[in-house]
Amino acid sequence: MDILNRADEVRAQLHNDLQQVGTDPQAAEKLRIKYLAKKGLIAALFADFNTIPAEQKPQAGRILNILKKEAETQIQALSERLKKSSVQDEFFDFTLPGLTPPIGHLHPITQTLNRVITIFREIGFGVEFGPEVETDYYNFQALNFADDHPARDMQDTFFIDDKRLLRTHTSPIQIRTMLKQKPPIRILAPGRVYRNEAINPRSHCVFHQVEGLYVDEQVTFSELKTTLELFAKRFFGNDVKIRFRPGFFPFTEPSAEMDISCFICAGKGCRLCKYTGWLEILGCGMVDPNVFENVGIDPEKYTGYAFGMGIDRTALLKYGIGDIRLYFEGDMRFLEQF
Repeated sequence: MDILNRADEVRAQLHNDLQQVGTDPQAAEKLRIKYLAKKGLIAALFADFNTIPAEQKPQAGRILNILKKEAETQIQALSERLKKSSVQDEFFDFTLPGLTPPIGHLHPITQTLNRVITIFREIGFGVEFGPEVETDYYNFQALNFADDHPARDMQDTFFIDDKRLLRTHTSPIQIRTMLKQKPPIRILAPGRVYRNEAINPRSHCVFHQVEGLYVDEQVTFSELKTTLELFAKRFFGNDVKIRFRPGFFPFTEPSAEMDISCFICAGKGCRLCKYTGWLEILGCGMVDPNVFENVGIDPEKYTGYAFGMGIDRTALLKYGIGDIRLYFEGDMRFLEQF
C-alpha cells in the first residue's frame, strides 16, 4: 500500500525536522507550510487518497487523519515553546542575582535530640553510640533483668534468634562503655530503639531514646536531681516546676520518675497533662550495685546515677504535637513547620 508507506516516511521526516529545530522563531511556521499547507506533504497524501482501492480507504483514511493531527499538535507545541523562549530572552535581566534553591532542615526528632545533647555536653557529658542489634546479655542480663522479666517476652521485644534482638533501650551502650572504660564515666547514649508495641497516636514500635550515665566516687542522688533540674529548665524554660516520684527499674536502686509542670496550662490541668498539671518526661535512679558487679566496677568504691528519656515523647511535649505517627509519614506540610 504505497500511500501508507509514504505516510510513514512523512512521519519520520517530521520527527527528524522537529529534532533539528534550533532557536529560529520562524521554524514552526516553516514546518507548518511544509507539512500542513495546501501544497504540503500531508495535503499531497490526502490528494492521492482517491487513487487507492475502496477496501483500503477506511484504514488509509484513519492513518492519514492521525498523521495530520500529530503534525498539528507537534508544530503548535513547537510554536508556543519558541514564543515563550523568545519572550524570556527578550525581557530577561542577566544582572539579576541567581535564584537560591530551597534548603532543607533537620527533622523535629533530630532537632530535639541535638538540643538535649548540647545541654548535657555543656556540663561535661560525652556521647557514645552502640549497635541496634544487641545480644540478650547487653540488653537484659548485664542490666539486672530477671530471667522471667516481662520485657524478655516476645510480646514486648523483637527477637532475631535465641541470642540476638533489636535493642529495647540504649542502656546496652552504658554496659559496653563501663566494660571498656574505668571511672570516672560521664556519657550520653542516644539512638533508635525497638519495642513490640501497637502503633497509635501515643506510641510506636520504633522510637528514639537518650540515656545518661555518671559513675565516680561519692556520686549522690542529690547530684542526679540537680543535673536533671538544670536540664529541664534549660530545655523547657526557667518557669518549669519539677517533681520526683518513686519508681522501679531493674538496673537502678533507688529509682524515680521525673515530672515537669505542664507548660501548656501552667499546672492548672488540660488535655495534654490529663488534667493533672504534670507531665512525665523521664526515669532515673542510682545504678544498682549488681550492674557494677556485672561490668567489673567495685560497688563499694564507686556509685553512679543513670537516666533515660524518650526523644519522640519529649518532642511531642515541646512542640505540642498530637500524633507520634506524624514523625514517620514524611508529610512535608508537617515537617516544614519545624
